Amino acid sequence: MFLGESAHTLDDKGRVFVPKRLQEGLSRAADGTLVAYLTRGQDTCLYLFNEEGFQRALAEMNTRVFGAEDVRAVQRVFFANTTRAELDASGRILIPEKLRASAKLAKEIVMIGAGERAEIWARETWEKYEGANLKNLDRMDRVFSAPPANEAN
Repeated sequence: MFLGESAHTLDDKGRVFVPKRLQEGLSRAADGTLVAYLTRGQDTCLYLFNEEGFQRALAEMNTRVFGAEDVRAVQRVFFANTTRAELDASGRILIPEKLRASAKLAKEIVMIGAGERAEIWARETWEKYEGANLKNLDRMDRVFSAPPANEAN
């Protein structure tokens, strides 16, 4: 499980250090290298999955193989914007330019744990998002007991 929040700096090559607490949740390749799956996320962030989390996300998507046009479109865009990345010996991950641009990442970023995945945010975007949504913690019981928006009515 991925938890917590930490601020980091993206270097000139597009690499960022992944904190040890997040590294502990990542998968290892056969040679022992830490591996993550990076993909474009929702709300202008990037998702960082370990192997198991990525496979669960895939299984959820694949239950609708050859589904409606919007399902196929989401699958295509999701996979086109996903990359398998290995952490280097210093614990850094290279974020491809396309993904950096989609999340509007500049120098200052924030990594947060979001349960089964970690997320990478531009610092300013995260601060605005968190500020706007912090109040939801006070009504957590109602948020989690409400039916999903697409099932309402």
